Amino acid sequence: MTVLKISAFSDGDTGGNPAGVVLGEQLSTLQEMQTVAAEVGFSETAFAAPEGRGQSWRVRYFSPESEVPFCGHATIALGAALAEKFGSGKYMLRLNDAEISVEGELIEGKYAAALQSPPTWNEALNKAEINATLLLFGYNRSQLDDHIPPARIHAGADHYIIALRSRDDLRSMTYDLDAGRQFMRSRELVTIMFVWQESENIYHARNAFASGGVLEDPATGAAAAAFSGYLRTINRPQGGKIKIIQGEDMGSRSIITAEFGGKPGSSVRISGATRMIG
Repeated sequence: MTVLKISAFSDGDTGGNPAGVVLGEQLSTLQEMQTVAAEVGFSETAFAAPEGRGQSWRVRYFSPESEVPFCGHATIALGAALAEKFGSGKYMLRLNDAEISVEGELIEGKYAAALQSPPTWNEALNKAEINATLLLFGYNRSQLDDHIPPARIHAGADHYIIALRSRDDLRSMTYDLDAGRQFMRSRELVTIMFVWQESENIYHARNAFASGGVLEDPATGAAAAAFSGYLRTINRPQGGKIKIIQGEDMGSRSIITAEFGGKPGSSVRISGATRMIG
C-alpha cells in the first residue's frame, strides 16, 4: 500500500497540516485502514477508491485512533493527489454520511485544491457546557469574545467554537490530552476550535483534536467550514469570504480560505495550497 504524504493549507514552501493519502482500486478493511493511519501518525489519512464511471470516489478518513466522518485538510491533500495522477479537474467524493466535491489544479508548479463542504448547522451552548469547556482549557468567561458566542458547529463533523478576546489568550491554549479525549468523545466532537479575530475577514485559530489522539491540529478544514457557516448565521462577516491562519503557535503556519453564500446551511468552499512531503 502506497501512502502519499501531502501538507495541506501550506504557506508557500512551509507549514500546512500533513495528511496521508491512499489511492487504491478498492478500500481496505476497516482494521487495515486504522492500522495504516496509526502507522502514518498524521492527524488524518484519507483512503479513496474509484466507484462507477467518471470522476467519482469513495472516501474514508482515519485519525491514529479513530475514524472521522469528514476531514478538510485530508480532502485538500486528496484533491492534490488526484490532480497529480489524473489531471486537474473536479472530483466527486462519497463520504460515510455526505457527498461532496474537490477540485485540484496545478498552479505555478504546485498543486492547490478547493472542496465544497457538507451542509452546515449550529446551535448555542448552554451555560453549563460553556463552563465545562472553559474549565478543561483553564479559561474564564472574562476572556471570551461576546461578539461570537460559544456554539456547537457542524459541516460534516461536529466541533465546539470558542472565541477569545486576545491573541495572547489564544497563544496560551493548553489542556490535558486524556481529559480532552474523554470530554470530546463523550460529546461526539471532532475538535474544539478557539479563534481570535484580527480584522473583519481574518481570524487566527487553534484546534484541539484529542478525540483523534492528537493534541492540536495545525489546519482544520472541516472546522473552518463549520465556523464559516456559523459566522453566516450570526451575520459576520461582510462579503462572505474569510482567511483563517492556524498552526502559528505550533511552528507550522497554515492558510485556509473560506467562501460562502448567504443561504443558511449551504455548503462552504474551502481552499488552500499544498506541498508534497513524501
